[in-house]
Amino acid sequence: MKLVRFGEPGQERPGLIDPAGRLRDLSAHVCDIGGKTLLPDYLTAIRRASPGTLPLVEGDVRLGPCVTAVGKIVGIALNYTDLLDAIGLDQPDEPTMFLKATSAICGAHDDLILPPGSKKTDWEVELAVVIGRPGHNIAVADVIEHIAGYCVVNDYSERTYGLPPGSDALKDLPQWSKSKNSDTFAPLGPWLVTPDEIPDPANLDIWAEVDGRRYQDCNTSNMVFGVAEIVSAVSGYMSLQTGDVIMTGTPFGTGITISPQMYLRPGQTVRAGIDGLSEQRQMVRSLDADTSDSDRKPPNELHERDYDWQAIYSPSP
Repeated sequence: MKLVRFGEPGQERPGLIDPAGRLRDLSAHVCDIGGKTLLPDYLTAIRRASPGTLPLVEGDVRLGPCVTAVGKIVGIALNYTDLLDAIGLDQPDEPTMFLKATSAICGAHDDLILPPGSKKTDWEVELAVVIGRPGHNIAVADVIEHIAGYCVVNDYSERTYGLPPGSDALKDLPQWSKSKNSDTFAPLGPWLVTPDEIPDPANLDIWAEVDGRRYQDCNTSNMVFGVAEIVSAVSGYMSLQTGDVIMTGTPFGTGITISPQMYLRPGQTVRAGIDGLSEQRQMVRSLDADTSDSDRKPPNELHERDYDWQAIYSPSP
């Protein structure tokens, strides 16, 4: 299944993409795409719904983040062989992990807002894994039972926040938390695609373009650690809860790794996609000079919507 959330920020409704590529409304079956609806029993129930009987959503509607109620985002760095070769690093012995703030989440086609003082905002297309069944110390062989689906994420980073003075090298980045957590720096989606439609996540073309020029062009077969190894490793250090997102790393071709280096400017367009998961598109813009931070609305609808958390998280009847 290809699950989506559609509507204005804070008012998203659950939907799915039918076999003809049309958007259908799932509101009569689930309250949202997140929390308990990502558990296996609920996904099975959604799958039994005949797409042709669901209300058709007409017109040009916004697609929000493909999953809500995300507890945490775990990032994996330095996980593509072409990237490691380009920057002269050996392959790590285990996945290199960091955490990304959920306040960075936005819709797949929402604008990318450059943070204050932005000089080196960079793109990083990645395959994201969304957890369904929670777990801890998950064996590699059991990981598939814990995955609700896959989606595209662009792990945007403001390099000047993370680099020491005078450095322009990716391997010198010590401050990932500072550089990766600005609002709109984690567009998710547009689709959450269930594992039955992605039988081999280790063989997916992955790419990113800026203003129509392709800078990242790779395949997930070049990952050092595959999806099952990553999920298992992360679960050894922290419990994974329903709705958690794991970003599996980005290939060579980000702005900091190419020569000459290039970073995003207002007015540019970024497109990123992965086989079977569709693509996302962001227009780059900066804050209006007359808009203070206190006047801004957070892009993550979790801050704007009065959720019925009990309905989202309560167990299956």
